[in-house]
Amino acid sequence: MVTAPAWLPLDPGGLTVPGTPPGPQPGGPAEAVVTANDWARCRDLVRTHGRTFFFASRFLPAERRRAIHAAYAYCRIADDIVDRAPATGLAAAARALDAWERELDAPRDPIAVAFAAARARYGVPAEAARDLLLGVRMDLAPRRYQTWDDLRLYCYRVAGTVGLLAAPILGCRDDAVLPRAVDLGIAMQLTNILRDVAEDARMGRLYLPLEDLARFGCDPEATLAGIPSGRFRELVAFEIARARALYDASRAGVAALCPAGQVTTLASAQIYAQILTRIEEQGHDVFGSRAYVSSRRKLRSLPTVAASFVRLNLPPARLRA
Repeated sequence: MVTAPAWLPLDPGGLTVPGTPPGPQPGGPAEAVVTANDWARCRDLVRTHGRTFFFASRFLPAERRRAIHAAYAYCRIADDIVDRAPATGLAAAARALDAWERELDAPRDPIAVAFAAARARYGVPAEAARDLLLGVRMDLAPRRYQTWDDLRLYCYRVAGTVGLLAAPILGCRDDAVLPRAVDLGIAMQLTNILRDVAEDARMGRLYLPLEDLARFGCDPEATLAGIPSGRFRELVAFEIARARALYDASRAGVAALCPAGQVTTLASAQIYAQILTRIEEQGHDVFGSRAYVSSRRKLRSLPTVAASFVRLNLPPARLRA
């Protein structure tokens, strides 16, 4: 059973964020000088490893786009450290994560320098980045999640925190909607988990809650072996519905963002959620092939994104007409 951080109580309806931890203070590490090459390093990493995120970030003005790339890149480096753990060894990976966390306070790496500047410019909470590092450390050794609440906390740490990092960069004007940013991050992480069941199983990782596997008569060891038992496809459909409910909940926070942030968030959410649709189109078979959204399909989503943006900004009277 994992334990929630004291500032993030869990409730039956979802995660509640009581407030944003303070960002970096004047005179701190964020005053390091950022070069064009530092921003470019962040951009190139996002372009390579976060294609949907990179696509959606094009709707942001240049300064916000650079900052969101830096936030993503900082998080991605932490993920990469853990992904390399089988080759480097757990102890070396743990030391690398400790060193990467120290870059929050004394940045020297170009990506950490850019992230520090983004935090200073937009008031991004460093505590959310520390929570993310707690989450990626959970992946240093295989573990099982007994309940959805257990998995939800993991998803908060590795992805809900990204929502908290992104919210101020996307122009969030109301801290009361930060739980909805967390909802979106958790929805995306659950989407990743469903897309990557087979890949994770090959690495000895099983994220699906054990109580859900039992509910559908699925043997965890058979799942890890790539030969799922019981009503596994019904289990996948159940988790897809859970992810979609989180995407739906997250929409309540979009109006609090600046216009460019609204479009970026709508595009990210609508395109990423299409991974769930692809899994459905494959008959809920997550072992046969990895679901992905093609560039053409992303482009075809743009009219829907535009319509969602217009509906979000129409006066209430126009919506009732």
